[in-house]
Amino acid sequence: MTIARLTPHHAPAYRALMLDAYARHPDAFTSSADERAALPLAWWQARLAEGPDAAEVVWASVVGENIQGVAGLSFERREKVRHKATLFGMYVRPELRGHGLGRLLVDAVLAHARVCPDIGLLQLTVTDGNAGAIALYRSAGFEAWGREPMAVRVGEGFVYKQHMWCPLSVGIVPHPNPP
Repeated sequence: MTIARLTPHHAPAYRALMLDAYARHPDAFTSSADERAALPLAWWQARLAEGPDAAEVVWASVVGENIQGVAGLSFERREKVRHKATLFGMYVRPELRGHGLGRLLVDAVLAHARVCPDIGLLQLTVTDGNAGAIALYRSAGFEAWGREPMAVRVGEGFVYKQHMWCPLSVGIVPHPNPP
């Protein structure tokens, strides 16, 4: 097993894994399986673009051509929020959970974010009640800062999302009394 950054070459396998994730866990992702299945392969390849100016990077556990789990990092391009990046699309195949793979992926994303000169904090959202994911993120240094009601519609119902953040540099300290 190798933790590696995916490239456009991996797009078909990445697409297949994520479509499975969206179908199995509709409450965990903002996008639906149908919505993402309709996107051309070029969209998935663009998400895995290489180079220093890539808008997103995706890390994966790879065995041969088989992707076992993924975690992505999305960068803000707007001037006032370039100091933030977002962990997105975290998914580990169900049969491989509970063996530390998720932590390796989160650590890879954090390590990459820490070497990006403009990034001071990493943020994410996680479905309220997903105790395993919340514990994983907390153990990696994330802390909750809010709860969004009705964040994602699933069928006729809604799920809440917890917002979490992790400072990446010593100089980033939240204001003790936000305005």
